[in-house]
Amino acid sequence: MNMQVSKNMVVTLDYNVTDSDDNVVDEGREPLVYLHGGYDDIFMRIEEALQDKRIGESVQVKLQPDEAFGEYDAELVQIEPLDNFPKEIQVGMQFEGGPEGADDDDFMIYRVTEIANDKVVLDGNHPLAGMSLMFTCTVTAIRPASAEEIEHGHVHAMEDDEPTCH
Repeated sequence: MNMQVSKNMVVTLDYNVTDSDDNVVDEGREPLVYLHGGYDDIFMRIEEALQDKRIGESVQVKLQPDEAFGEYDAELVQIEPLDNFPKEIQVGMQFEGGPEGADDDDFMIYRVTEIANDKVVLDGNHPLAGMSLMFTCTVTAIRPASAEEIEHGHVHAMEDDEPTCH
């Protein structure tokens, strides 16, 4: 059976991602498995490029920042006093936070990017924000999605032939 990538198919990709200087951003150690057909499981430009591809076919898609992780937003950087944080704080740690008086929907993840002079710099931007990315992938498997996967809009992990929803 020679299936093609189309709506409501579960697609498995071997992939890697590089930045505009050809530095590897994501070497794709684990295959990427997504539900094809506008479910926002993968960037739209990549999904469009994969439409009608078959197992073994490859695509390369250059994503501009607004098509990937967004433009870098300097307003998402905050500087807070060091004494507001645990003693073991380190660059790279992540904290959940939001504006004063925000409800749970307004919370986001902030990364610690710098610690100096009794201050902590927190950045709410995605680490790849503002970057153009080259996404290279090869289709390694295609299967029809289950009714439950289509209803939920995402792939379910298959363990011992038992679908599970995460």
